[in-house]
Amino acid sequence: MRLLRLPVIVIAGIALLLPLCASDKKDESVSSVNFLVLKDDNGKPIRNAAVVLHPVGKNGKQIKAGFELKTDLEGKTHFDGVPYGTLRIQVIAPGFQTFGDDFSIGQPTQQVTIRLKRPQGQYSIYDKHDGSSSPPPAPQP
Repeated sequence: MRLLRLPVIVIAGIALLLPLCASDKKDESVSSVNFLVLKDDNGKPIRNAAVVLHPVGKNGKQIKAGFELKTDLEGKTHFDGVPYGTLRIQVIAPGFQTFGDDFSIGQPTQQVTIRLKRPQGQYSIYDKHDGSSSPPPAPQP
């Protein structure tokens, strides 16, 4: 029974992604989107970054169908057949802050460049200037 689950899951996933992948050359309502993922500090490409795509409905809610791409050595990837409208893009790469934003897709070919930042230091209200930590003083009655 377990051997049967995997093909069923794969077929169901393909069926969910077919509307995103369908590309008719005569249909002007889909776009070919090229992605470029770079390091924010030096502009060098980031390879193997996950670029996650989710169409957004007219009500502003993310549609459950989605697709994940990986960048190549030059930080590039692309997807043909993206429907016009709002596309929610999330980019995840080890050692970088996760990026997420909505983009308006409305041209037959579109370029999206994303710059990822390194993680920032975390700050706490409990930190003292000397680097040690202690809880804040108790309120006085």
